[in-house]
Amino acid sequence: MSKARGLADLGNVYNDGALSNRNKVINGAMQVAQRGTSSAGFTTGGYYTIDRFKTNNDTMGTHTLTQAADGPDGFTSSYKIEVTTADASPAAADNLGFDYRFEGQDLQLLKKGLASAESVTLSFWVKSSTTGTYNLEFDHYDGSRHVVTDYTVDTAATWEYKTITFVGDTSGAITNSNAGAARLIWWLGAGTNFTSGTRATSWATTVNANKAVGNVNLADTIGNYFQITGVQLEVGDTATPFEHRSYGQELALCQRYYQVLPVDSGSDFLLCSRFYDTSGTPYASYMLPVDTRAIPTLAQSGVWISTAGYGGTPKLSATNTRYIRLGGYASVPANSTVYLSGGVITIDAEL
Repeated sequence: MSKARGLADLGNVYNDGALSNRNKVINGAMQVAQRGTSSAGFTTGGYYTIDRFKTNNDTMGTHTLTQAADGPDGFTSSYKIEVTTADASPAAADNLGFDYRFEGQDLQLLKKGLASAESVTLSFWVKSSTTGTYNLEFDHYDGSRHVVTDYTVDTAATWEYKTITFVGDTSGAITNSNAGAARLIWWLGAGTNFTSGTRATSWATTVNANKAVGNVNLADTIGNYFQITGVQLEVGDTATPFEHRSYGQELALCQRYYQVLPVDSGSDFLLCSRFYDTSGTPYASYMLPVDTRAIPTLAQSGVWISTAGYGGTPKLSATNTRYIRLGGYASVPANSTVYLSGGVITIDAEL
């Protein structure tokens, strides 16, 4: 027989913060890779493979990026960077690493710039071929302030759990908007422009020379690699267990920044149809599954085909964050359709 429970019976309930929505990092378990699971020959910065994590490379070797089917217990995927062309002697401006970028409106709970500014704790799992000291930077770039801490990879080729707490910053409020405001930067190597100063171990005006002091050079040997998963940023000075969200939740959160239509690049995607008795230019609006962060940039690949045999490239445009407009060929005959064969439409609103 069940018994009603009073407040006195609930003393063991966790009440030191949110039970859900603790993790401010999207795709921290590296589950979503809309751009593909592997990208070889990477020599410049950009978004590749894993969603929401932007790789940085300024002439510091060549690398392969993958969504590796490897992780510590509880994780099936990780983000892997592997060196394919080495750079053992980086020039002053060379740098290598990756970052995670936040919208300003998502960090207002940090109370940055106030006397009551909150500390935040970052936790993650890392595995690398290269042991030694690495730098982790919390960069408030719309306010030109940063703080840097270091961590150590102790044992090669072994998953290690790291936690880092950044104290609250009582200077420099974060702009409350959908624009990029702050980022976490994992440094993997750099030239003297980023290593010749003194590590910024407390919040201060951004100085490039203080960002990657004493960092290992992952790029110094072909075959070196760095893997990461289980990335979590939460308010407070204590790391809690990783907040696992479903794949569907993570995908929808990622689609705010990037989407691919159709998901299956081998299928056909209907652009628009004309079912009238007279010729003309058909248009259609396609409602995106998730509103994008801002009006997106559109790109297309594949071959556009008209059932009436017309050639050319239909026009794609976006004037808001919910719909993209699909414009067909001019003077398409009645009862004909236009579709994309063997290609994709990408919707990009990344930070």
